[in-house]
Amino acid sequence: MEYKRILLKLSGESLMGRQGYGIDAVRLDEYAWQIGEIVQKGIQVAIVIGGGNIFRGLSGASKGFDRYKGDQMGMLATVINSLAMASALQSVGVRSRVMTSIRMEPVGEFYSQPKALDALDAGEVVIISGGTGNPYFTTDTASALRGIELHVDVMLKGTRVDGVYSADPEKDPTAQKFDSISFDEVYQKGLKVMDLTATTMCKENGLPILVFNMDQPGNLMKVLNGEKIGTLVH
Repeated sequence: MEYKRILLKLSGESLMGRQGYGIDAVRLDEYAWQIGEIVQKGIQVAIVIGGGNIFRGLSGASKGFDRYKGDQMGMLATVINSLAMASALQSVGVRSRVMTSIRMEPVGEFYSQPKALDALDAGEVVIISGGTGNPYFTTDTASALRGIELHVDVMLKGTRVDGVYSADPEKDPTAQKFDSISFDEVYQKGLKVMDLTATTMCKENGLPILVFNMDQPGNLMKVLNGEKIGTLVH
């Protein structure tokens, strides 16, 4: 299938690169170049980035933070990552705009679906931060929601593993990789592709998810050229 408009979901952890915390400038630069390559091909790109490299609401709650406040802190972490990505894109000559799901002008423009669609049609990368704007929802769910709203052809979930496995490949050497898998099989096997809310939204709205290793430079272009990498969840 040829993809004309995509939503790229990046985890906050992936931005840490080899540092183990915060934002690795080298990793950010690699991502910006990969995104720039596909924008030059005329592909429309929306991005949602997690905040786990800075603060994760759920793990904050386990350390005594109020979950509501913790999730709000996590939302702000996604804004910091989104600004960093916008800056990296600008440095490689790619136009982008940061939209926030909670009012935060002049840091970012308040998200609206019509404005985001206009920006995509104008060739800008739209980086949507702040999750859904609500606590108790993950950035996976925000990706599903924004992907459906913006009528994307596919959600590309860039991770540090090269697809969906029967078990965690970093812990279980016998884990088997799926080239393609249905949403129902993901439920039945209890696989952690995304959280259940996000997976259900994608299933009910017919939005396929392609999980691939974004940390391997060039992989994003390979996915969009139709090369058989990653796992398609459909």
